[in-house]
Amino acid sequence: MADLFYTNAGCTLVALNPFKPIPQLYTPELMRDYHAALQPQKLKPHIFTVGEQTYRNVKSLIEPVNQSIVVSGESGAGKTWTSRCLMKFYAVVATSPTSGENYKIAERIEQRILNSNPVMEAFGNACTLRNNNSSRFGKFIQLQLNRAQQMTGAAVQTYLLEKTRVACQASSERNFHIFYQICKGASEEERLQWHLPEGATFSWLPNPERTLEEDCFEVTREAMLHLGIDTPSQNNIFKVLAGLLHLGNIWFADSEDEAQPCQLMDDAKCSVRTSASLLQLPVDLLLETLRIRTIRAGKQQQQVFRKPCSRAECDTRRDCLAKLVYARLFDWLVSVINSSICADPNSWTAFIGLLDVYGFESFPDNSLEQLCINYANEKLQQHFVAHYLRAQQEEYAVEGLEWSFVNYQDNQTCLNLIEGSPVSICSLINEECRLNRPSSAAQLQTRIESALAGSPCLGHSKLSREPSFIVVHFAGPVQYHTAGLVEKNKDPVPLELTELLQQSQDPLLIALFPTNPKEKTQEEPSIQGRAPVLTVVSKFKASLEQLLQVLHSTTPHYIRCIKPNSQSQPQTFIQEEVLSQLEACGLVETIHISAAGFPIRVSHQNFVERYALLRRLHPRTSSGLHSPYPTKGPAEQPPHTEEAMLQPLLQDILHTLPTLTQTADTSDAPAETTPVPLHCGRTKVFMTDSMLELLECGRTQVLEQCARCIQFGWRQHKHRKQERQRQAATLLQAAIRSWLTRKHIQRLHTAATVIKSAWQKWRIRMAFLASKELDGVEEKAVIQTPGSLSSPVQTRFLRAVIHLWPLGLVLANSAVGIRGFQRKLVVCACLQLRSGSYNVQTAQQDQAGVTSIRALPQGSVKFHCRRSPLRYADTCPEPSPNTVTGFNQILLERHRPVHV
Repeated sequence: MADLFYTNAGCTLVALNPFKPIPQLYTPELMRDYHAALQPQKLKPHIFTVGEQTYRNVKSLIEPVNQSIVVSGESGAGKTWTSRCLMKFYAVVATSPTSGENYKIAERIEQRILNSNPVMEAFGNACTLRNNNSSRFGKFIQLQLNRAQQMTGAAVQTYLLEKTRVACQASSERNFHIFYQICKGASEEERLQWHLPEGATFSWLPNPERTLEEDCFEVTREAMLHLGIDTPSQNNIFKVLAGLLHLGNIWFADSEDEAQPCQLMDDAKCSVRTSASLLQLPVDLLLETLRIRTIRAGKQQQQVFRKPCSRAECDTRRDCLAKLVYARLFDWLVSVINSSICADPNSWTAFIGLLDVYGFESFPDNSLEQLCINYANEKLQQHFVAHYLRAQQEEYAVEGLEWSFVNYQDNQTCLNLIEGSPVSICSLINEECRLNRPSSAAQLQTRIESALAGSPCLGHSKLSREPSFIVVHFAGPVQYHTAGLVEKNKDPVPLELTELLQQSQDPLLIALFPTNPKEKTQEEPSIQGRAPVLTVVSKFKASLEQLLQVLHSTTPHYIRCIKPNSQSQPQTFIQEEVLSQLEACGLVETIHISAAGFPIRVSHQNFVERYALLRRLHPRTSSGLHSPYPTKGPAEQPPHTEEAMLQPLLQDILHTLPTLTQTADTSDAPAETTPVPLHCGRTKVFMTDSMLELLECGRTQVLEQCARCIQFGWRQHKHRKQERQRQAATLLQAAIRSWLTRKHIQRLHTAATVIKSAWQKWRIRMAFLASKELDGVEEKAVIQTPGSLSSPVQTRFLRAVIHLWPLGLVLANSAVGIRGFQRKLVVCACLQLRSGSYNVQTAQQDQAGVTSIRALPQGSVKFHCRRSPLRYADTCPEPSPNTVTGFNQILLERHRPVHV
């Protein structure tokens, strides 16, 4: 009622199917929140928690590095949806490019991996009694990661496609989704091309009036286009599928004469021509192959006989032809998807596997398909039991842990009944296939009941009118009918059907059925009757064993999908049905063992290699200090040399755990009341999830300290290097400025010397000229009688003449005389004026002429660097256009006029 559909049951995530869309539960923002969380386990239980845990396990490189997620549950429990959401999660968090080029590659890989889902669901899923989108095949998706934990590709492996659904559908069930998609989503032009008129009925297309969410033709076509299947190839695929639909409308009538082949029904003649046209097969050859059987006899000299088939045999050959084409087409699509999304083997180092298999099934009529499906679920349940229930408890005893065993339900008895040796249900069915006699349903039932009567998992229904037997699976009893069981196990494909398809002119069928195959296909029967035939059960068993080997080599994670009710209704929770599913899959025992046990097990070597850094958090302890986490194994038996070398390091690491616990513990409860979250066994260290998080936090703390030390040292080195470079640059700049300043001052001194020399020459010349011109005046002034006094007016006049005489000379010689600076100074001195920034002063009454010319400092001197011991290092070498720089003032020698 609170829209919460995930919870943890020990080490397993339980996912309840809500049977309604909840978009906010699977948004990309929520995916990033779980990915960025420091401890995702503390967030609400979610499938993203499992996805993030597997991703972090790959990044931590704790053996085994490869991870696998087993999504199991009954049909309709939500396994396909869960797998789809996990793939979207990895596509979001495992593609973090660092450049534009990598971003395009990552985006293309992500898009192709996600686009493989709608294609495989369209061709491999169908609507059943329990589920509108039931997977009719098993798939193991291998998401490939490189050394940087970025997803570089994927690979898909499929198991046991239910190809009989193409030609036989149970009541109220449908065919594969792709047939309904092409009938409902094709355009008018495509309908004419594929001969699918509006309102046409097909016997292999039941319940076409039902509209499901999966009937989305455009989504499938767009996904195929992203996977590299162009539009012409898509049209070719859909044309072949339309030919199979028309092939299902071919019906035969009983022949009155056994020597004559069966005749077609009246409304089947058009379907034969249409089907032959779509498949590009000769009409006569198609009819001949369906109605006449070829018999080859003899070993050395084979004799070929042609015998007309009965009506039932004609129907069987027609169905076999459709199943053969569809199975080859499905395998071809899987190979195209793998070639599109699979990465180079040298480009990836680890993988995360998603296993989505058909759920446990029990229908009113159960045959070989249900037996194989339930057999696969039994094997997966046994893997879960062996990994989490039996193996954990046995390992605790071997490693010396004090453990009280928990009783659990083991399904090994049921597996012995199905696949055991020397006699089992599978061996008896395979033996019936090898015998040269017609199969009898009653006889097979008798053999199974007599040979396996002692098995507690075998039962018999006395009320059943048809030959059958009952197998008590871990999820409940299922009744299997023996009629047709042997024939389905043989899966015979007449050689003439393969030869017929090899003569097709269709490009797709030519690729699916090459005329010169490199090796003999397994579908072709052996010539020798007693030679062993590879049956459906034996092939499925071999592929299942290969899958389990992959799972055993990885760290498995389990997601149990539960149906809250069998009617697929939202907001409906039936307690009895949910409880039966929890008990059947062993979740109750899992909770008991996981609550009392240690889910994390790491070898001493890996533990020391990963957590040896923690010794930095705690000083070396004396040998007399006792660790709160004792090791019982080494005290009981003498360790090996390598193990003895690891023990001191292991003890040092264990001594740091109290420090970590005190740091992380924020409660007031004493540490003695909490259970010990870690135990050191003989060869492994056992710990809980909380202890693993504590160790990882301590390791992260030490790494951060080391990183800070490295950063401090590097920054100090970088600062010192920069300081040395700055000092060297300062010295260079000071030396260059000193040299430039000296050169500039030298030029100024040279110019000042030239100016002073010229001024002195001009001053002497002017004084000489003035003295010569004024000889008479001065003599008159001297000849005056000593007793006579000159008047003040005459005295001032005399002084004016003396002062203005040089001015007259300057003005008289202005055209060719002195100019510029000298002329200006003379005029100002004679007139006793101040001009600009130059101050011209005259002498006292007994003095005359220019006494001093002082250039006042203009502007300011800017110091561009610190005080330097070099000369002129603090002087700007660049002169301003409006100021005199290089020295503060120009001092001219004080001059006293020459009196003649």
